[in-house]
Amino acid sequence: MADFDLCVIGSGAGNTIITSRFADWRVALVDGQKWFGGTCLNAGCIPTKMFAYPADIAELARHAAQLGVSTGPVVVGWDRLRDRIFGRIDPLATNGEAYRRGQPNVALFRQQARFVAPRTLQVGGRRFTADRFVIAAGSRPRIPEVPGIDDPALVGRIHTSDTIMRLPALPSSLIIVGGGSVAAEFAHIFAAFGTEVTVLHRGNRMLRGADAAIADRFAGLLSQRVALRFGQHLASIEGTDRGLEVGTVDDDGIEYFFGAEQLLLATGRIPNADTLDLHFTGVDVDAESGRVVVDEYQRTTAEGIFALGDVSSPWQLRHVANHEARVVQHNLLNPAALIASDHRWVPQAVFSGPQMAWVGLSEEECAAQGLDVTIGVRDYGGVAYGWAMEDTEHFAKVIAERGTARLLGAHIIGPQAATLLQPLIQAMSTGIDARTMARGQYWIHPSLPEVIENALLDLDLD
Repeated sequence: MADFDLCVIGSGAGNTIITSRFADWRVALVDGQKWFGGTCLNAGCIPTKMFAYPADIAELARHAAQLGVSTGPVVVGWDRLRDRIFGRIDPLATNGEAYRRGQPNVALFRQQARFVAPRTLQVGGRRFTADRFVIAAGSRPRIPEVPGIDDPALVGRIHTSDTIMRLPALPSSLIIVGGGSVAAEFAHIFAAFGTEVTVLHRGNRMLRGADAAIADRFAGLLSQRVALRFGQHLASIEGTDRGLEVGTVDDDGIEYFFGAEQLLLATGRIPNADTLDLHFTGVDVDAESGRVVVDEYQRTTAEGIFALGDVSSPWQLRHVANHEARVVQHNLLNPAALIASDHRWVPQAVFSGPQMAWVGLSEEECAAQGLDVTIGVRDYGGVAYGWAMEDTEHFAKVIAERGTARLLGAHIIGPQAATLLQPLIQAMSTGIDARTMARGQYWIHPSLPEVIENALLDLDLD
């Protein structure tokens, strides 16, 4: 008989599987990471949004004069802000770990794990077996190979998202390397707090997954607040009297050098599948992406072993991991009645300045697929609440199939973009077409969701 009925590797979304429904199961929970509770809680989506919200307030205060409100200089108390955030988050991680340790049917292991045989795990000095496994080991920041990155004198100046939020003091200047959501959010946060920010991106467009119209508008607005440089390939890092100097080479081979007090590497994340020796237990890993291979039921190629979240998902989003965790939980408890994950309409949001959110196909993807589409666009300033905000920069864009009115995509840039997107996600997930959504309900007037209503009415569906 196996030592455990179930072993969950990872204390993030995987931890949510272990509810009272498993009270009569012998469960092992394994996580050798620094923090209990996963990336989202400790170094990802939750603390970053707790930083982004005061950053939004700081930016609003700076521009309040155009509304007739005088606020005076914006002063950010970094220590108080940081300690408020982690004074709430750290106890959640600590108490969550203590709760699991106190459960009579759960054995918690806080060491690195690796498979040594089929369904056999080595954790520290302990080796055990389990009838079923859930691999929810998450991902880690990608560290580029570049001369100087391992210089011990720069340990306190080179950061990833794991460490940048716990700085002892607000830096006067910061270089961010990257062009995705992590780079976009931290550029907003630190610029709003008064830091001189430089963003270096090897590509020619930020937010690769976003619709081009959204990405281009965002880059234009962000470049008003930070130094944004495209086509910059990281080449070297050296210490200086000021802090450090980052060398780059552009697409034409020209060298550049940028100086700052601190450096944030926001160059993507690597699935932690490579840390588990999965070949010993028959779990396939995609050679190109490094992700665990799963089917629609979240099953791996090894019987009795499931995977979810960043270790197997191309989206690397907590709401996707949460969805997959619910699927895995059901399938563990109901092996004769499996359910599949629904990845049809996965939304994404970037809590930068401005905020962005999107779901479904971009205009470019629709064109690549040869779809006959119609596009509706409405500026925030085109509705009454936008007038109240004096908004001249932001918009919503919806894409539908001509004739059928089937919604194919939605893309928003501006305040509360993630909130405004939600009814469009609901419509697309439940099959509500653009005509029905536009005219089949009341839209509160005057309110910001009228931006969505008017974008839908702008569609030429016939």
